[in-house]
Amino acid sequence: MTEDNIDLNRNFVDFGAPLPENPGYDELAEALCPPTWDDATIAATREVLEAYAAEHGTGGLQAAVTNGQYRHAGGIFYGGRQPTWSHRTLREIFRRHLGQAERVAVVDYHTGLGPRGHGERICPASAEAPSLARVRAWYGDDYTCPALGTSSATEIRGFSFIGMEEAIPHVEVTAIALEYGTLPTEEVKLALRADNWLHLHGDFGSAKGKAIKAQIREAFYQDADDWKDMIWDRAVDTQRLALAGLAS
Repeated sequence: MTEDNIDLNRNFVDFGAPLPENPGYDELAEALCPPTWDDATIAATREVLEAYAAEHGTGGLQAAVTNGQYRHAGGIFYGGRQPTWSHRTLREIFRRHLGQAERVAVVDYHTGLGPRGHGERICPASAEAPSLARVRAWYGDDYTCPALGTSSATEIRGFSFIGMEEAIPHVEVTAIALEYGTLPTEEVKLALRADNWLHLHGDFGSAKGKAIKAQIREAFYQDADDWKDMIWDRAVDTQRLALAGLAS
């Protein structure tokens, strides 16, 4: 998340065209980001989200919440109305430091989704993309793809790989996100919503504010030796496979 509440991994869309619609998020916006945050509000909004999941499925709920939205500037997974400073800076870094390359391997580290400590190798490419074939060749069967319905992630809009491919279109880019699980999905979403409320309405120095900050940290980083060992081993293995893929 950038300093202006823009999710950088939703900000790489074509701002010269109509922005993507997310009617599911529009329907759930008030429940996802309520003006109050207490036990009663959490319970009431959970009922709204569960009702939506009952009608649209758990995948439909995840898509509505996480795919990206471009109307609610104070909400979660907000993609913005124009390229943010971080977006423009990343494009310049891509051009300056990777523009002379022939082949580039990307491992983009994320936390918060999937089984605890497991690093899911997520390829965000379309089912027909040459980069997906390269991911398959490099990582074997140990990868997932939202476009194929095999991933714990949905097909998000505006991820940063788009900006890389546009900035260096002549370069062969083979990219994955390495997504490490922490807490159960519902606990992670609750922490995100709590932190969003804190930034919009709360007091960082209060007891509630400090508790929420501890909650969001636990949702995205676990200070536990076994978790650290798992993510380290997975990272090293993935990097070795990526280097071997580049050399092949």
